[in-house]
Amino acid sequence: MPNGNSYSLARSFGDLKVRPKLMVLHNLFFLVLTCAAYFSLIPQFERQVADARAREVAILQHSQANGAPATSANDTLIDLNLSEQSYTVAVWRARIALFLVLGVIYILAVLLLEVVIMPRYVYEPIERMLAADAATQAGDHQRELIPSDLILGDEIGQIMRSRNETVTTLRKREDELAGALQRLEEQDRLVSLGLLSASVAHELNTPLAVLNGSIEKLIETTRDPHTLERLERMQRVAGRLRTISESLVGFSKLRKQDTGPVALRPLIDEAWGLVGIHEKASAVTCTNHIAPEERVTANADRLIQVFVNVLRNAVHAVPAQGGTIDVYARGADRNGAPGVAITVEDNGAGIAAEVLPDIFDAFVTTRLDARGTGLGLTVAEGIVSQHGGVISAANRAEGGACLEIWLPERTVSSAA
Repeated sequence: MPNGNSYSLARSFGDLKVRPKLMVLHNLFFLVLTCAAYFSLIPQFERQVADARAREVAILQHSQANGAPATSANDTLIDLNLSEQSYTVAVWRARIALFLVLGVIYILAVLLLEVVIMPRYVYEPIERMLAADAATQAGDHQRELIPSDLILGDEIGQIMRSRNETVTTLRKREDELAGALQRLEEQDRLVSLGLLSASVAHELNTPLAVLNGSIEKLIETTRDPHTLERLERMQRVAGRLRTISESLVGFSKLRKQDTGPVALRPLIDEAWGLVGIHEKASAVTCTNHIAPEERVTANADRLIQVFVNVLRNAVHAVPAQGGTIDVYARGADRNGAPGVAITVEDNGAGIAAEVLPDIFDAFVTTRLDARGTGLGLTVAEGIVSQHGGVISAANRAEGGACLEIWLPERTVSSAA
């Protein structure tokens, strides 16, 4: 079992970042390799030099013994000293040359690793992966995936590909979860709105019954044509209010037997007629561009409430003078399902950026003080959703807002 000091040293080395850790390792490797080469070659060279000197001494002694030209013992001693000195210098020169060569090789090898090989194949891929992780933690979905053309085929590349697949799967699961939560929120909002609608309808039924009875008595007691016309109009409006009240009671239910082919153009005209009661609507120009033959399968009473709410919202948005509203319809498929898209465009100031994402949520309005309750578009979305449709809002590039209502089961009359 390692002692505390060795464990502490190993832990400190393990805590180093990859770059200094690899620098320490390959420097130690080249240092050991250099020392091994130096201390392996120099002893061999020294032995060879020693053997060569021994042979030279033997030759000199043999020459002296056989009557060599050396004149005295001093000459022989000088020759041996010169031979010893030359061999010593040769050994030192060899040591210095080998040391310099190995040092140059060592420096070049380290530079090659640290400047070219390691940055390209180790450090940069690791930094790229750390940057992608930082982007993931910061919620930057555009930078959290590593481009496939930058991923190599080594083990680091395998980790990168595995990470990309994990992040992609995670984002897919998050989107699915967000969609499920949104659907739950919409259902909860519709349930709450249904309870609110039932409560409002219950409170409206009694005064509507009194109002309708009073109108009927007034009709029986007058013969003035102008008065009768106004009373009959009030009776129609009261009847419309009673129909709306009944629809609020059954807000969470859309019975199939109540649906059928509905012509869109007269429905828009009738909705505008109801909105036209508002004093500001008299100064607004509403143009119905829908073809007479354009129809959808829907509940007419429920659908007219959608257009009343949408048109009323547009009336409040356009300027008091010169305000215009245009209504169009066109065939449009959605997710492979045929249908019709009805757009209501106005020349108002548009929808504020901070309001646009929540425009269909309950009580989201800038007119809570005097002109609305913030429920109109929420009710419209609920009715459209019950018809299997979708309502969306956007700002027009040329100014103003555009609300689009997509409904399935488009039908065209035979007169088309």
